[in-house]
Amino acid sequence: MHELSVCQSIIDQVTQIARQNNAQSVSRIILEIGPLSGVEAPLLEHAFPIASAGTIAQDAILEAQILPIRIRCNLCHNENKASANKLLCNACGAWQTTLISGDEMLLKSVELEK
Repeated sequence: MHELSVCQSIIDQVTQIARQNNAQSVSRIILEIGPLSGVEAPLLEHAFPIASAGTIAQDAILEAQILPIRIRCNLCHNENKASANKLLCNACGAWQTTLISGDEMLLKSVELEK
């Protein structure tokens, strides 16, 4: 389960942010996760208590917000939402599309307690 190592990396980032801001603890961590990122939000949420135990974020709530998959058609240049297994243009039906978003995992915000 690579979500545990992902959580450990998140904890490292959050710890650095907390130290830079002289925080005593972290109360909430909000992530934005694309369906094509390779990270499963439920598994990440289950791994988080293990990764955060004994850290400045041990009592934090981890919130994962799922981002939509967005594509741009290389033929008609339309931008639209798509599903993970159907990256087709909704306007013209072309399969020649470019992924705009949906494969990222971003640390959106961290709530700190001083």
